[in-house]
Amino acid sequence: MEIVLVIAGLMLAAAAVLTLIRIVRGPNPSDRVVATDVLIAIVAGTLAVEAAINHHAYTIPVILILSLLAFAGTVSVARFIAGRQGVVGEKPRRKGEGA
Repeated sequence: MEIVLVIAGLMLAAAAVLTLIRIVRGPNPSDRVVATDVLIAIVAGTLAVEAAINHHAYTIPVILILSLLAFAGTVSVARFIAGRQGVVGEKPRRKGEGA
């Protein structure tokens, strides 16, 4: 069992390094947002492995809160990016339409 947890930890570390490279290199903000979301998922997985190694459940609420914050952050940044590109928001009004 310990060998599996060590291998999982090494794989999570490699994934975190590759994700940090994607965050730094970009090339655009949406790639960085997705990479940040993946990094938070990797951190949550690392916390789960740590809980399995130490045989406790104290980190489960931390994982849940971290996941909820990551979701809210990703949605808000996605709406911000979409708003800047004119994808989300009010449609332009034509002459003679409403007030």
